[in-house]
Amino acid sequence: MGKDLIIVESPAKVKTIKKFLGGRYMVQASIGHICDLPTREIGVDENHDFTPHYEIIKGKEKVVHDLREAAAKADTVYLAPDPDREGEAIAWHIARVIGDRAKNIKRIQFNEITAKAVKAALEHPREINTHLFDAQQARRVLDRLVGYKISPLLWKTVKRGISAGRVQSVALRLIVEREEERLAFVPEEFWTFRALLAGSVPPPFKAELVKIETGFAKKLKALAPAKSDKNSGRKILISCKAAADALEEAMTGQPFTVSQVEEKERARNPLPPFTTSTLQQSANQRLGFTSRRTMSTAQRLYEGIDLGERGTTALITYMRTDSVRIAEEAKKAAAAFIEERFGKDFLAPGGKGRAFRGKSTAQDAHEAIRPVDVRLTPQEVKEHLTPEQFRLYGLIWSRFVASQMAAAVFHDTAVTLNCGPGQWKAKGERLLFPGFLAVLPRSAEEEEDVLPPLQEGDVATLQKLDKEQKFTQPAPRYTEASLVRELEERGIGRPSTYAAIISTIEDREYVRLEDKHFVPTDLGRVVCSQLRDHFARLMDVGFTAGMESDLDKVADGELGWVNLMKDFAADFNPTLEAAAKAMTPVKEGLETGVICPECGRPMVVKFGKSGEFLACTGYPDCRCTTNFTRDEKGRIQTQERPKEEYEKVGTCPKCGGDVVLKKSRTGSRFLSCTNYPKCDYTAPFSTGVTCPACGKGQLVEKSSKRGKIFYSCNRYPDCDFAVWDWPVAEACPLCGSPVLVIKNTRGRGQRIACPNPKCRYSRTLDEQPGE
Repeated sequence: MGKDLIIVESPAKVKTIKKFLGGRYMVQASIGHICDLPTREIGVDENHDFTPHYEIIKGKEKVVHDLREAAAKADTVYLAPDPDREGEAIAWHIARVIGDRAKNIKRIQFNEITAKAVKAALEHPREINTHLFDAQQARRVLDRLVGYKISPLLWKTVKRGISAGRVQSVALRLIVEREEERLAFVPEEFWTFRALLAGSVPPPFKAELVKIETGFAKKLKALAPAKSDKNSGRKILISCKAAADALEEAMTGQPFTVSQVEEKERARNPLPPFTTSTLQQSANQRLGFTSRRTMSTAQRLYEGIDLGERGTTALITYMRTDSVRIAEEAKKAAAAFIEERFGKDFLAPGGKGRAFRGKSTAQDAHEAIRPVDVRLTPQEVKEHLTPEQFRLYGLIWSRFVASQMAAAVFHDTAVTLNCGPGQWKAKGERLLFPGFLAVLPRSAEEEEDVLPPLQEGDVATLQKLDKEQKFTQPAPRYTEASLVRELEERGIGRPSTYAAIISTIEDREYVRLEDKHFVPTDLGRVVCSQLRDHFARLMDVGFTAGMESDLDKVADGELGWVNLMKDFAADFNPTLEAAAKAMTPVKEGLETGVICPECGRPMVVKFGKSGEFLACTGYPDCRCTTNFTRDEKGRIQTQERPKEEYEKVGTCPKCGGDVVLKKSRTGSRFLSCTNYPKCDYTAPFSTGVTCPACGKGQLVEKSSKRGKIFYSCNRYPDCDFAVWDWPVAEACPLCGSPVLVIKNTRGRGQRIACPNPKCRYSRTLDEQPGE
C-alpha cells in the first residue's frame, strides 16, 4: 500500500505537519497559487459566460511537475490549503492539474496546525466546495475586468503604467475625500477652563468647566463674532477672548462649592479575542506594524516556529477570520490556566469562559485568532521568536487570555461644583479588582485619577486656573488602523484583503505616509477624480459593499457567479464606453499657480517614472524642473535642489563632452553627458557582470519606486533577470546559481553569498573560492 499525499500551501507547514504525522504521509507544498489568469492579456472570455483562461504561473512549472509525480504515487491526495476562498481556489487548481495522475482526491481543512486538528481533518475529508471557489473566481474576474479595462484609460489621460482597482480605488476615495474635507474645513475659536482645586484633605484634584448659567451664556454670546456653519459639531461654551475674560472676571473671588457627589462601582469587561481586522488595528496602534507586516508575521506563527526540543510548532490559529467564536476546548484550557496562574476570582462568571457575539455579517467558518496552546506563554517561547514575532504573539496571547477572565472593577466618583455662573466637573476612579487587567495592563493615559473625600456643601480652594485658546480641528487623516476600521464598518473588501488594499495604493504612489497618516499624492487625487467623475457607480462605497454581499451569496450558493458577472457588465461596459470618450487628459500637467524662476512661465505638476515634480510649461525652450511638497492647506512648497559635484567617468560617445555619474530621483546611479540638454546621452550604471540568464546583456543598477536598489539585465523586458545585491561573476559552488552577490550581514559585515534563498553558501570577501 502506497503513502497518502497531503498538499499544503507553504513549506513551513510541511515541517510542522510532518512532525506529528510521521512517515505514513507524504507532505508537499504548492507554495501558494499555482494557476492564475495570464499576465499579458485579459484572459476572460466575456462572450462565453466570462470563462477564465487559467495558466500555470511562471516559475511554478517545477512545483506542478513535482505535485503531479507525487500524486501518481499516492493512494489518496488530501488537498489542505488554507480554510478560506483563496485556499479553496488553490485546491481547485491543484485538483485540475493533478486530476489525470491522482487516484482519489479529497479536500481537508483545519483551523489550527496541531496533531489533533490535522488528524480530525483527515478522518472527515470532503469534496471541494465549488461555491467557495466560484466566489473567489468571481472576485478575480471582476478585478481583472476593472483593472484591465480602466487602466488603459488612465494611461492615455494621466500617466502610463498606473492602474485602477475595484476595491483599492474606493479605499483611495476615502483617503482623498477625507483630505478634501480637511482642506475645506474652517477652524473656529473656543476657550477651555480647567481648575486645580484642593479640598480639606489631599490630594488636589482637577475640574473642568462644563456648563454656563443660561442668562450669563447669552451675555457671552453677544460678545462673540459671527461664526461659520462649518464647525466640527463640538459644543462651544466660550468662543472668543472677550467672552473668556468676562467669564473669568465673573468667577474671580467666587467659591467652588460642591453641589453633587455621585459614587458607584463599575465593571469593565474584556474585549473579545482578535479578528483579522482588530488584530491589524491593534498591531498598528500598539506596535506600529503595517497591515502587511502584521499578516506576514501572523502567517509564520500560524504555520509553525521551530521551538527547539518541541520541534516546529504552530503558535496561533488561522489568522484570516472575522469571527469572535472560541472553541469550547480552548475556553476550558484558558480557564484552567487562569485559575492556576491567578486564582478562581479571576475566572469569568460561571468559570466556563466567555462567549462573544460577532457582527451579523461575519463569516463564522473559523474561530477568532487565539494561541493554539495557552500554556505556551510569550516569555516561554521568546528565545525562539524574532522580536516582531514575540511582540505579535504577546498581543494575541494577552488578548485571548484577557477575554476569558473576570471583569475589572472600579470605584467611580463624579463631583459637580459651582463657581459663579459656571458649573464644573471632576472625575476620579479607583481600581478595586484588576480582573483581566492582570494580563492586559492599562496604558499610562488610562491610569487612575483619585479624588479626595468630598461631600455636598464642601468648598474647594482654587490653586490654579488655566484658560486656553483652542481651535476646532478637522477630522484626522486616516492611519492604517483607522482606515482598516473604516473599510470594515462600510463593508468594503474583507479582512483578508485589507493588507493588500493598503499595500496596493501605497505601491502605486497614490498615497504616502506622513507621521503614520495617509496623505493622497497629486497622482492619487487625479486618479480618484477621473474615476469618481466617470465611474460613479463603481466608486460608490455602497455599491462596493453590496458587491461584497453578493460575493458572500455566491459563496453560500444563493447566487450564481455568472449571473453576478452579467449584472455587473450590463452597467460597467456602457460606462466604460462613455468614459473612453469623455475622460479629459491631464498629461500636460496640473495647474499650480507657481511661476518658473527661470523664464516666468507657469509651472505644472507632472507625473514621471520617479514620482511627482514641478515642470515649466515652456518646455522644451525652458527645462526647469524642481521637487515640491504641500503644506497643511495643500499649498505647493518648492524645494531647491542641492548643488551636486559630479564625478567624471568618461567621454560622451555622441558629442565628445564629459560623461559624469549622477543619481536618479529614486537613488540608482546612471551616466549622463554634461552638455545636457543639447546632448541627451544617458546610460545605466553597469556592474560589469554579464547577465547569466540571457548571456547577452549586462547587469545594471536600478531602483524601485520606493528607492530600493537592485541589479537587472539591461535587455529588460526581453530578459527579466534581477538580483537585490551587487552581483559577482561567479557560480555558486553548492547549488550552481550562475552569480553570487555581496551581502551586508548583521555582525559579520560584507560577505559573498548565494542569492538563492534555499542555499546557505557564504564566505568572507577575502576568502577565495574552495578555501
